[in-house]
Amino acid sequence: MTQARLTRILDAAAGGKNNFVADRDAMRRYDTAAPVTTEAARAVLRYLCRVVRHLTAEGVDQFLIVGSGVPSGLPPGRQLHDVARADPGTSAARVVYVENDPMVLALARATIEPINDLVRVVEGDVREFDEILDDRVVQTFLDWDRPMAVLVVSTHSLDDDEYARYVVKRLRQVVPERSYLSLLHTTFDGIPPELLPAIHDLLAMTLPGHAVRTREEVAGLLEGLDLVEPGLVWVPQWRPDGRDTACADRPSASGSYGAVARMP
Repeated sequence: MTQARLTRILDAAAGGKNNFVADRDAMRRYDTAAPVTTEAARAVLRYLCRVVRHLTAEGVDQFLIVGSGVPSGLPPGRQLHDVARADPGTSAARVVYVENDPMVLALARATIEPINDLVRVVEGDVREFDEILDDRVVQTFLDWDRPMAVLVVSTHSLDDDEYARYVVKRLRQVVPERSYLSLLHTTFDGIPPELLPAIHDLLAMTLPGHAVRTREEVAGLLEGLDLVEPGLVWVPQWRPDGRDTACADRPSASGSYGAVARMP
């Protein structure tokens, strides 16, 4: 397997072992072009944990996590399905991960599903969103009559703006009342102009088809939704808890925006 994948690059950056030489090479190239890449990857993973922790505290007990959602670079006990039931007094949450990376799928099915009957891992691609919604496990393992949270981690795969808006529209149509949507999106907004040419070229070589949007463009995907405070921000700025210091002093170095929205 020679093509780097974002899930495995994140894993490599966070110190995980579920990645290939191509992923580690890509990580080193990014670190050379922009020395904060490893720290940025950790900031993204910590953001996802905070989102899940917050939504669990709000009473959400079922999650649909689409793309890059099984970050094995997280320490044991801090993967997202662990975070979703870590707060005392909360019931264990059901989690469905949707992935299209064969290695991530195989690993999760071998190491998570056999020991956790509240987690399922299904094959799917955010670019074929209706197929995800129609998946038998997605339809039967989650209770579509109760609130849930949908985390679209792989928004960067939606390089067609119209289809990206369609995904959000479909979710608004099908999720139960009082549900939540979380988006994570890569941006070049915080990259110094002198580094942009090298980053553009590197992205094209290692992650072809990876969509990069400005804050205004990401906000457009969330238009009409009620955003949870603090709104659409750099991921280190989304409800920091003092425990996660990655990119805390330079939030734009994370290279990613995050937001959580209440779904009507």
